[in-house]
Amino acid sequence: MKNSTTRTDHQTTLEAVESRLVENKDDPALLFQQACLLASLGRIDEAKQAYLKLLSADQTHLGALNNLGAILYGTGYRSAAKTVYTQAVTHHPENAMAYVNLANLLFDENDMVSSRRHYEEALRADPDQAEAHQGLTRIFSAMRDEAGVQRHRERGFRHRAVTTLPYFGKGPPIQLLLLVAAEGGNIPLRQNIDNRIFMTTAVFADFYDVKKPLPPHQLVFNSIGDADLCGTALEAAAVLLENTSAPVINPPDKIIPTTRVEIARRLAPISGVRTPETGQLKKNALINRKIHDLQFPLLLRAPGFHTGQHFLKVDELPQLSQAIAQLPGEDVLVMQYLDARGSDGLARKYRVMMIDGKFYPLHLAVSRDWKVHYFTADMSAQPQYREEEKKFLEDMPAVLGKKAMAALEQIKDVLGLDYGGIDFGLDTERSILLFEANATMVINPPLPQEPETCRSIAIEKAAQALRNMLQSRALKRESI
Repeated sequence: MKNSTTRTDHQTTLEAVESRLVENKDDPALLFQQACLLASLGRIDEAKQAYLKLLSADQTHLGALNNLGAILYGTGYRSAAKTVYTQAVTHHPENAMAYVNLANLLFDENDMVSSRRHYEEALRADPDQAEAHQGLTRIFSAMRDEAGVQRHRERGFRHRAVTTLPYFGKGPPIQLLLLVAAEGGNIPLRQNIDNRIFMTTAVFADFYDVKKPLPPHQLVFNSIGDADLCGTALEAAAVLLENTSAPVINPPDKIIPTTRVEIARRLAPISGVRTPETGQLKKNALINRKIHDLQFPLLLRAPGFHTGQHFLKVDELPQLSQAIAQLPGEDVLVMQYLDARGSDGLARKYRVMMIDGKFYPLHLAVSRDWKVHYFTADMSAQPQYREEEKKFLEDMPAVLGKKAMAALEQIKDVLGLDYGGIDFGLDTERSILLFEANATMVINPPLPQEPETCRSIAIEKAAQALRNMLQSRALKRESI
């Protein structure tokens, strides 16, 4: 009832504002109020045009720049959002929130240096700006700088454990509770949760007062996905969830045993799967070779990192000390190297999403390098690789074969995740070479201006499966 009443009030106010605009069509205050009301009513395209009209008259209007940037980023126009946010900090160097908005976008793009600089600019403008402290907590966590984390963690999260994201729908929303960890390691879901359907409330599990009732919700999505980084937050999330009877996607007890060491151990017995021998050691133990029995070449990785960050191949013993020194933190994952090269000398990495018990192929990357990452592979320059990917996306069982498909089914059953992904290669016997299997994998939507391809179709199928799962799970229960 409250939401319905609020919408009626907003509609009435909008009509009054638009009536006044008939005589005062260039009034900046009225134009801004009109744009905000349109956005609150879910009329996003109209709101966007209203903000653009205001900015055509006053290109420095702070509220219009910040709000338009949020709309652009939320609808997938990330480059345009960056331009608008950059204008905001250029014209308003005293405004902390402008810096935070740009820093958040840069963080999502993995530009840690620029992101950190803008968070620090925000704190120069306002030393108590909580979102800037939150951003720096995530950045220092990624750097494994515990002193930096401690400087910002409390000031960022202690009194900001709950954040409600904007809702732009036209009807009553589905109330989604998103559990997140303060220091990062969360599943990147922002682009895949439709803010015209869901009103999302994010709760930082490691700072929420367990004695308080949880915010109203019909569904919980535990987005704390990195078990190597977020053990404490996952334990806190498990305690919080004792206070709800709503459906929970990816409950913490399914995430906790998905560290890289545990995944290698748990999936090794599966027929048709080869997992790398994996151990987590202190750097000094590895340098002294006291607990080291893996054969060269081997892979070194800093725990809690993805997308190829802080991930090195060491071909022989003399390279070991120098490689260890390049990794942040005191711990290091030591992994057996699985050779994913085919007879043509090229390495292949397949990604398959697991959503609500079904598989959705997401991409195939072909590379000359051992470290295969889709956006640094040779896909854009080689049409034959794109054709190979097309065959995989359109008929995964035919490309992988019965042995690999059966192995993937067993991996899915062992993990028991509602949402997750598997990165893997194939050996000469068509067995799975497991690179990674966990909940942290993201479905990055194509940019709005990208042409439709087999890849964009595959991405949309996976994204739609996620949306369908959210809606179907939420509608099983009334709001509590």
